[in-house]
Amino acid sequence: MNTEAPVADGSLLPGHPTAVTAVKTAAGLRHVRYEIRGVLARRALELEKLGYEITSLNIGNPGVYGFRTPETMRLAMIENLQISEGYCHQKGIFPAREAVVMQQQTRGVMTASADSVFIGNGVSELIDLCLRALLDPGDEVLIPSPDYPLWTAATVLNGGKALHYPCPPDRGFQPDLAAIEAMITPRTRAIVVINPNNPTGAVYSLETLLGIAELAERHRLVVLSDEIYDHMTYDGAEFVPMATLVNETLCATLSGLSKVYRACGYRVGWASFSGDLENARAYLNALELLASLRLCSNVPGQWAVQTALGGYQSIHDLTSPGGRLYESRQAVLDCVAASPFLQLVTPRGAMYAFVRVDRDRLPDFSDHRFAMDLLETRHVLVAPGTSFNVPYDDHFRITTLPSPALIEEVFSRIDEVLESYVK
Repeated sequence: MNTEAPVADGSLLPGHPTAVTAVKTAAGLRHVRYEIRGVLARRALELEKLGYEITSLNIGNPGVYGFRTPETMRLAMIENLQISEGYCHQKGIFPAREAVVMQQQTRGVMTASADSVFIGNGVSELIDLCLRALLDPGDEVLIPSPDYPLWTAATVLNGGKALHYPCPPDRGFQPDLAAIEAMITPRTRAIVVINPNNPTGAVYSLETLLGIAELAERHRLVVLSDEIYDHMTYDGAEFVPMATLVNETLCATLSGLSKVYRACGYRVGWASFSGDLENARAYLNALELLASLRLCSNVPGQWAVQTALGGYQSIHDLTSPGGRLYESRQAVLDCVAASPFLQLVTPRGAMYAFVRVDRDRLPDFSDHRFAMDLLETRHVLVAPGTSFNVPYDDHFRITTLPSPALIEEVFSRIDEVLESYVK
């Protein structure tokens, strides 16, 4: 074996092997995507290091745009710091879990209990744990398309198969119940509901949710309901908690402090299980085992949960006419209406707009090319629509968090790029 290694000038140093093998990555990552923080975000960081000011609309991060966590939550955390230095129970501190139960019972979910609530380091961690405790290799999970891509990634990483049920734009991004039923097989274990929806802002109708609940109960599917934007609705849109409709199968309600309470950095989320708990004992025990392996979630942040859920809900001030979230969303609607290139299904919840580009005007449009051109030439970062597991490439997602003035400036730059395609 040759034991000489090349040096900078191409010569060899004695005593060192020449064969340099790249570190092998896990094969399971081959089909995992999270483009919200992918190539475009890395390029944006490179441009910032070169001195350019980037307007980042790819992530719903309220703190970036001046939204503050309610002061009462900060105080609750600070006042309990001295008793937060040790590990807590693997499911979370009791006051936080009990606050989640109180919220669920107020909604009419009487099967919720502190024993069936798990506090995690954000909903993201709980998504992974819930799927890891559930799936064997090849098991199927029904996930909406468009989706929040972490659901698909976590399904794949845990050996499952993600099947995307359509929520077409021409249906207002409401799920197609007939299509969902046609996709169910003996290997289907769970169905994911994201309501209010990220990325579209759709708020699902009671009829749609009743249909999903009936399918899940009939086929004994676990319902995984991502409700992180539960209080973030507009123009009278009614949010219906999935747990109020599911009784004859297991339902997990996932929510947290990140969005409604503008506390992303606290990394506090919860999964509250309800419905048929009796036949889910083995699963919940497995979930507790996984929770134990990571010891516990962030303890200081958990002290904010009781104050958040039991205190004044300032989110309603922000989402009502005159409130900042409402007015920013209205600015998006006005800018899209004024654009010759753009269309939009009005988002009725959450903090995003899933904008469509008119293919009649731009038949060769590509969401990834557009996103890169917008970043390189106008220094605006958006997420391509295909990042959200849709079969079409004529959409992009932005967050509606910026001020109306900044939103108007952003859409001016978007129209400039699209106009350059026409020319």
